[in-house]
Amino acid sequence: MLEKNPNGEVWIFAEQENGKLQDVTLELCGKARELADTLGVPVGAVLPGYKIADAAQTLIAYGVDHVYLINDPKLEFFTSSPYAFVMTEMIKKYRPQIVLYGATSLGRDLAPRIASATRSGMTADCTDLQISDVPNTKTKEVDKNLLLQIRPAFGGNIIATIVNSEHWPQMATVREGVIPMKGANPNRTGKVIEESFVIDDALMMVEIIKRHVEPRTLNLKGARIIVAGGAGVGSRENFNLLFELAGVLGGAVGASRAAVDGGFIGHEYQIGQTGTTVRPALYIACGISGAVQHRAGMEESAKIIAINSDPDAPIFSIAHYGIVGDLNDIIPMMIRAFRERA
Repeated sequence: MLEKNPNGEVWIFAEQENGKLQDVTLELCGKARELADTLGVPVGAVLPGYKIADAAQTLIAYGVDHVYLINDPKLEFFTSSPYAFVMTEMIKKYRPQIVLYGATSLGRDLAPRIASATRSGMTADCTDLQISDVPNTKTKEVDKNLLLQIRPAFGGNIIATIVNSEHWPQMATVREGVIPMKGANPNRTGKVIEESFVIDDALMMVEIIKRHVEPRTLNLKGARIIVAGGAGVGSRENFNLLFELAGVLGGAVGASRAAVDGGFIGHEYQIGQTGTTVRPALYIACGISGAVQHRAGMEESAKIIAINSDPDAPIFSIAHYGIVGDLNDIIPMMIRAFRERA
């Protein structure tokens, strides 16, 4: 177990693919900057990979002070053991007080391994992070400047705040899209610190013979208009109405978990606690009841229009405009109205 280091940096794991930083990494830069400013410490980013030096300047532009660059051919493609080894050695050497990862498939694989190796506490799938003083129930004293790791619990029915006062560094994975990405400042200056480690061949237990990267065809996080359907849409065929409305508006189609579980549409369209978090300018919720799990992924939309046949549906409590009625009647009327205006 590593000793506490109240003067340690706030770190992020800089996830990249072929030298391109993932959006969640850039989102975490802004949150790490906020936390570090509260603590009065620098922001660090650990950037493992191969031929990825250009990404260091991007991290600095997004708020990082120190980029720890580990350039090694064995790190060209992600495999769990060598990446976990490098991150663990970096944490032991520099002793940051906070380490953040994106809650991506890669981050969810990597973070628990590092937490286990360093005997640190780790909270998964956080939706917010804050710094606060917290009473210690054991010592009866107040622990200063702990990381509040905030995440939904019990199926999203409550919001839990988790603190780690003893097993440092304090580590968390953070869901994509829940933290607004701050703008880049190309004039920021920072320091790139090159590190190297002897990565034993025994760690290279997985050999990558062939890689196939499926291009992403749906970008819900980037959509300014989303037409989303729930169980009330009723069938896969009825989702064609939503695609037609989205096409007229120049938007994207999304769905609730109930619609995905019902087989109406693929999982990649899912919005909510177990799907994508979105903040579009306009969100049209069609046949969505408004369970807390779904609201967690879309309630920060600038404008929300809800269409539901149940006047008591919870979605109306967060909607800016509500339409009570059958979506099979209302959506065609909306499509005609928009087409006439065009």
